[in-house]
Amino acid sequence: MSHAPVNGLSLYYESHGTGDGRPVVLLHGALSGIDTSFGSILPLLARTRRVVAVELQAHGRTSDADRPLTVEGLAGDVVALLDHLGVGTADVVGWGMGAAVALRIGTHHASRVGRLVLASVSFDREGVHPGLLDGIGDLRPEHLHGSEFHEEYLRTAADPDGWPVLVAKVQRLDAEPPRWPASAIRALTAPTMIVLGDADIVRPEHAVEMFRLLGGGVAGDLTGLPPCRLAVLPGTTHTAIPHRAEWLVPMVEEFLDDEGGR
Repeated sequence: MSHAPVNGLSLYYESHGTGDGRPVVLLHGALSGIDTSFGSILPLLARTRRVVAVELQAHGRTSDADRPLTVEGLAGDVVALLDHLGVGTADVVGWGMGAAVALRIGTHHASRVGRLVLASVSFDREGVHPGLLDGIGDLRPEHLHGSEFHEEYLRTAADPDGWPVLVAKVQRLDAEPPRWPASAIRALTAPTMIVLGDADIVRPEHAVEMFRLLGGGVAGDLTGLPPCRLAVLPGTTHTAIPHRAEWLVPMVEEFLDDEGGR
């Protein structure tokens, strides 16, 4: 457990496990931290590989900075952390906001990524269910009091009184979610696994569209398997994905260990 001086932040990270291959970087969801996003997943992945779990700006043990939360800025922080750790290339696993940050690293810092696992990701606003983000401006910090996210924040935050500021910054991020053109998804060089729940905030049609842009949706017995994968977890909401470790970890490990690729 340590902090790294990164882009004006004291960025908190944890390093677990050992291994000769590429390390795996875990990027949590919005309003979450390492414990809530990866508490049951991290120890299983760390049995066979080095895992670096990060808490992004204003989340958990990482203090805030005088700047908004943007996918571009958060991705830059992660790349700077890799530089600080002397890691040239890493596999990146992200959920929610963390998946968007991972996708940004894949599209704008391609040389730093081996493989990507993106859970609950959309590459444009149309990816989420219609109307889902319409009321984001009405969210108040107290609406989340007592949630697992708020309880984790109070337990771990560098500034436990900073919850209202974090919620406001996440609101602004969600009001203008990041967008990627289809051409950027199609040009992604890192083999990518898309994960979503069948009752997720991301529409299944959108996940399939992204899967096809990456080269998926083919008759593999005739053409061979593409470098991308799609996993839809049954009976699973957005917030339930971190609790599906018994399903996720074997699939993720097999994907990360695959020798194939583009």
